[in-house]
Amino acid sequence: MNTTMFSRWLPAIEQTSLIRRTALGVAGLAFVGGTVAGPAVAAQAAPEHVGTPVSQSVLADKDDKGDKDILKHDKRDKDRKSKDRKPSRDKLVPHGVQGKQSRIPLSGEQSDNVKAIVKATKNAGLDERAAVIAVGTSLQESKLENLGHLGARNDHDSQGLFQQRPSSGWGSVEQITDPEYSTTAFLTGLKQIDGWQNLPLTVAAQKVQVSAYPDAYAQWEDQAADLVADAWTNS
Repeated sequence: MNTTMFSRWLPAIEQTSLIRRTALGVAGLAFVGGTVAGPAVAAQAAPEHVGTPVSQSVLADKDDKGDKDILKHDKRDKDRKSKDRKPSRDKLVPHGVQGKQSRIPLSGEQSDNVKAIVKATKNAGLDERAAVIAVGTSLQESKLENLGHLGARNDHDSQGLFQQRPSSGWGSVEQITDPEYSTTAFLTGLKQIDGWQNLPLTVAAQKVQVSAYPDAYAQWEDQAADLVADAWTNS
């Protein structure tokens, strides 16, 4: 081959080589795009599935439910705090105590009877004041002891925390020596007194008990209030 013909073919060879390199480069990009850039391109071509659209009403319902849950939590918190809080002295002794006050130490059994009286008062739907009247009455009648028949020392047929008498219609011996029953029976009598909430303890107790010593109940009001204050949140 002469030099002149080689010189004429050289540009054509270079052009052909350039075209082949360009084609290979494009193919390479296409291959790379298929393995690396492919998913991104596919994502642009087809919108990503995001599930069923949530309507505004559903979102509003969720927000409303969240608000209600918060309100319920706040109410439970307030109820718990209210339950843990001792009753105020104004609720326990709205008229103040009358006369000289007496106190006695309590045994475990006597303390349990206080709790039983308070629990029965709550079950009857009555408040702390009613519990104070009941506890004060029991302090005078039995010193908070669930007494059976005391033989010759017994006052007729009186028995139990409130010294109630079967012969007077308070119930059987088994009933009046049951703390829940006897307390409920006393409170039933108390509720029948008009305006009992505004009466001094000794007056309210006497109207139910009809005792020969009507003023004796007053001396226990201070201790009864303290006992109810302690037991009210734990019964």
